[in-house]
This record gives sequence, structure tokens and C-alpha cells, in this order.
Amino acid sequence: MDRDPQAEPVAPRPPTVRTAPSVGDDALTPGERQVVRSFFRDDRLTTIPSRVSKRLVVLRYLRDRCFTEDRDYPEKEINQRLALFHPDVATLRRDMVDHGLMTRDAGVYRRPPNEAPGQPADPDGE
Repeated sequence: MDRDPQAEPVAPRPPTVRTAPSVGDDALTPGERQVVRSFFRDDRLTTIPSRVSKRLVVLRYLRDRCFTEDRDYPEKEINQRLALFHPDVATLRRDMVDHGLMTRDAGVYRRPPNEAPGQPADPDGE
């Protein structure tokens, strides 16, 4: 293979990196870390899991990454933050509310009052 010695060197293409959990890592079990690694690539959600147990892990992870403050979030801000990870913000937003990871009242979203940021949701409400 003949190369022009004056030509710019071709930089190798960086490999696709699966991101490891970064925020709330200590709150994730090893199994949850594996789920997050499986569904995120280059810090983007590649697909929304269809299995509910895996979907809940991903939703909790996104909630803890995007909504760390105990305050009201307008829907527009929810959409902007979730769009950094996946284009289907409506599904993510709706699933977070349906699974009790966020509350919604008149277009204003909030973490549930019984949860501190980084704490897992209590599915029994106790």
C-alpha cells in the first residue's frame, strides 16, 4: 500500500465506549450497574428497555442524573434534560410518573416527597 508521505496521518477511530454509571453509583447494586451499562453507550440511552425490571433501573438512573434537586421542574425543563439522553422524552417522562419516580401536577414535575435524591423508590410507599 503506497501512501503519500506528505498526506496527513489518519487518526484511528476511537472505539465505542459503554459508559459506566457515574452519578449515584454507590446506590446501584452490581446487577443494576450492569443494566445501566447494557443500555447506555457514550452516555446516551440506546434503547428503552421493554422488561419492566430493567426499565425501572434505567428510569431511576436517569432521574438521579437529571433531577438531583428537590424542587419543581416545569415540563419544558424535564424534556430538555431527558433529551440529553434519549429522543423519546415523552415515554421517559410518562414512565417516571407512572412508576412513582416523579410526581406531576398541572405540568409541574417533582421528585416524590418521601425520597431524597440518590435514594431508591419505595415501591410499597412505606
